[in-house]
Amino acid sequence: MTRAVGTVGRLWAAGQAPFRDGLYRPDGTALDVHVEGPGEYHRDAGQPVPFRLGEPFDVARAIEEYGTFGADVCFEEPLPDGSGWLTGGGGGMGNIGWLARLGADRSPVWIATMFLSNPFLEARCEGTRAHFTNDWRNVLTLDLADPALA
Repeated sequence: MTRAVGTVGRLWAAGQAPFRDGLYRPDGTALDVHVEGPGEYHRDAGQPVPFRLGEPFDVARAIEEYGTFGADVCFEEPLPDGSGWLTGGGGGMGNIGWLARLGADRSPVWIATMFLSNPFLEARCEGTRAHFTNDWRNVLTLDLADPALA
């Protein structure tokens, strides 16, 4: 299923992503992403990383204020049910991490960027939960059945 393509969809097609922390949809809508800062990511290897979604924000304004970055792909993993893909990686100077859920046609369902997460190197699925591991071996777990992430 091809999704409506707005600003974020066009950025994705060009290998770019918004620089501001957020969960972006290809139609140009977004929600704040809150993480507990770099100290939470740089804990003991294998520790879970807190993650929560916040309020909607203006994508065009965020891009104007913060710019974009080149999204370097580190992994692409098929979803076990065949409905699409998980992908992720980094960008910038090593502190930026991003994740994306793609449909079966590889069009973005959502893209999450996190300025202080470090690059994500792999994903592993267990049921509806996806476990993403960054380059410090810390794990971010998301429930893909959550309506915001479905």
